[in-house]
Amino acid sequence: MYLSIIDIIVNYFPLLIKGLGVTLALSAITVVGGAIIGFLVCLFTMSNSKILKFLGKAYIEVIRGIPLFLQLYIFYILLSNEISSFVAIAIALIVNSGAYVAEIIRAGIQSIDKGQYEASRSLGMSKRKTMIKVILPQSIKNIIPAIGNEYVTIIKETSLGSAFFIGDLMTVQKQIGNDSYDFLGAYIVVAIFYFISTFSLSKIISRIERAYKKND
Repeated sequence: MYLSIIDIIVNYFPLLIKGLGVTLALSAITVVGGAIIGFLVCLFTMSNSKILKFLGKAYIEVIRGIPLFLQLYIFYILLSNEISSFVAIAIALIVNSGAYVAEIIRAGIQSIDKGQYEASRSLGMSKRKTMIKVILPQSIKNIIPAIGNEYVTIIKETSLGSAFFIGDLMTVQKQIGNDSYDFLGAYIVVAIFYFISTFSLSKIISRIERAYKKND
């Protein structure tokens, strides 16, 4: 039976909202976890220790050099017997996001003029205090919007998790398509939900950027 786009939204709205909730929750978990890992990896890459610097850069290059879909399969096979598919996919996405966030944070920190670092050090501040009280507060204005854009990207990337039936929007699309036999309509409806989510988030990010510019 063919269902119109409106009919699909009306008939499967609770299922679509549930799938959207899973997608947004997975994206939020990935962003938070990726930010934590990314910050640590960034410290590694900027460390004076050659070993830590090598490990940080190796992590970034390896993760960025392997397709995300392949990474999901690797983590799923390694972890799905011990934990749920959702958690396994979340870990894979966090590890992947961490490599990109590390570069975002590094770029944000390095965007601050070196003279400020040197001036702080000449005033007797330690490297740690200089980073916490001088460099990081200024670099945040560049880091937060970029991480927000990473969030938008992750919302779309979570669609790959549907291959493991984790209950996200694309998993819901498969359920609706199988139930209604209107696969094209299901794809269009899910695309609308993705667009609304990413468009809304992009607008929020734009407002944050404008707020930081006004503060400057």
